[in-house]
Amino acid sequence: MPYEGNKDGKHYWLTPPDLLEKITKEFSIDFDACPYPREEGFDSLNIEWGNSTYVNPPFKGPTSWVRKSISESEKGKRVVFVFPVDKWILMLLTHPNLKEVRNLKDVKWCATEDGKPGKGIGRHIAQFILEPSTPLGNQSRTNISRKV
Repeated sequence: MPYEGNKDGKHYWLTPPDLLEKITKEFSIDFDACPYPREEGFDSLNIEWGNSTYVNPPFKGPTSWVRKSISESEKGKRVVFVFPVDKWILMLLTHPNLKEVRNLKDVKWCATEDGKPGKGIGRHIAQFILEPSTPLGNQSRTNISRKV
């Protein structure tokens, strides 16, 4: 919902009505965790969610919303969570050769100048492991192609 990167002076963005209607119908949404307008004192991070909850969280502090979504799903509830993701992540996550994703935590990358580790970026780093469907040794060089 809130987004600070806009130059037009607008700070809150709602799910387009047609998209929300489609999601609500498909997933039988019975609770909106981030409604607008929000009642005074409403804090859905500290209350029980519905059986099928829609979450369009604020851009600040998404970790709390992810944790709550996981907690609610572990109770046997459906959670439909939307949040911006770079296109390349979706390409990796849906690729048939993706075999594993590992969380490397907040990597302390080393400086090119002296090789010393930095402070980290404050975000976890994902390691995507793509395995070939056919081992490279079993392919001829002429059959290898890359789509860019």
